[in-house]
Amino acid sequence: MTHTVPDDAHPGLPPGLLTTIDHVGIAVPDLAEAIAFYERTFGVTSVHDEVNEEQGVHEAMLAVGDGETRVQLLAPLTPESTIAKFIGRSGPGLQQLAFRVTDVEAVSATLRERGLRLLYDEPRRGTAGSRVNFVHPKDAGGVLVELVEPAPH
Repeated sequence: MTHTVPDDAHPGLPPGLLTTIDHVGIAVPDLAEAIAFYERTFGVTSVHDEVNEEQGVHEAMLAVGDGETRVQLLAPLTPESTIAKFIGRSGPGLQQLAFRVTDVEAVSATLRERGLRLLYDEPRRGTAGSRVNFVHPKDAGGVLVELVEPAPH
């Protein structure tokens, strides 16, 4: 049995703004150890590695399957970083769910109109020059939701 919802019941985002799951972020205490574990255990490959001083992380993107979806490993740069605090509070593990969007400002504005809080007034630099913002976890069922607009190629 299928359940259909009238088109106007859940208006969603404007068409085409939310395109796919971009990545799932996992907080780890040791990046090299985590990369080795994921490569050895799951056969995924690290395809990008960078330090993001503004976010306080050393990160790696691991390609899954055809590489369109990724696992992001996030290790803290300092004990004061957001990721270090997350690990201290919750332990290593799932830290965020990231959706790829075509226009981070438009999606942010739509979500704000719906009463959700975003962490930044304006998008910030994310992985590989992307532009990002985050939905506050208290407004998304306890999940930190990242909005990622990839850098133009």
